[in-house]
Amino acid sequence: MTTKTILISGASSGFGALTARALADAGHTVYAGMRDLAGRNATAATDAKQYADEHRVDLRAVELDVSSDESARQAVQTVLAEQGKLDVLIHNAGHMVTGPAEAFTPEQLADLYDTNVIGTQRLNRAALPQLREQGDGLVVWVGSSSTRGGTPPYLAPYFAAKAGMDALAASYALELARFGIETTIIVPGAFTSGTNHFAHSGKPADTAVVAAYDTKYAGLMEQVSQKLAELEPEWADVTEVARAIVTVVDTEKGKRPFRVHIDPSDDGSAVVNAVADRVRAELLRRVDLADLLHPTA
Repeated sequence: MTTKTILISGASSGFGALTARALADAGHTVYAGMRDLAGRNATAATDAKQYADEHRVDLRAVELDVSSDESARQAVQTVLAEQGKLDVLIHNAGHMVTGPAEAFTPEQLADLYDTNVIGTQRLNRAALPQLREQGDGLVVWVGSSSTRGGTPPYLAPYFAAKAGMDALAASYALELARFGIETTIIVPGAFTSGTNHFAHSGKPADTAVVAAYDTKYAGLMEQVSQKLAELEPEWADVTEVARAIVTVVDTEKGKRPFRVHIDPSDDGSAVVNAVADRVRAELLRRVDLADLLHPTA
């Protein structure tokens, strides 16, 4: 196996931390992007170093705030200065919010989109020039089954941001193919344990609107959380997401799947995505752009 140099965003906890460790265990050089290494994520950075030392793997914390152009550039430059290449870019950074959609201010939605969608654009603009120059690379997007699966209420801003990121990923895949850069979208379901998504979710700022909705929807978010947990089978394991990403990274170029679902609760996204991706491929063939479905060797 060829050792790859990998940069992953949002790697202080959850899917990101699990994936960074799994990729390092698989023999790759992994830069775990985290914001504020000297402050809020100092413990996470220390944990990553300890893991690397104890397991004798190459896992390094790197300062990366996807809400900052300069931070994204600096993170990529750190990787290139130390390794001379970047093989895999993983978009994992994201934030969840819960509550009635109307109660979120426009500024809150803008902040959410800035992290979950625009943050991927900042990181792409920092990293893709190197991948294009190499004529090789892999971009992995950690999406969500909510983009096309069954969706409960009170998660609208998060679902909308994830859908935006999915649409961006699908277009980028076509625009990078002729540069030899491959794309895979990872589609996790609603894992209710093993990550801090629900526990650390943001709340609406307009409490008066929240109170108005409570007159008709009191306890709804608690009901959603409970029912989602009940739908999740006992064998569900959040580390399967990390293992799926390792498998994609280690798969031979040209044979990697465009989309991979890890959804133990089966919310239907795999069915809908299969249709959507087939229609997408059919249209590309009809307009003589079928070559964009696979990266140039």
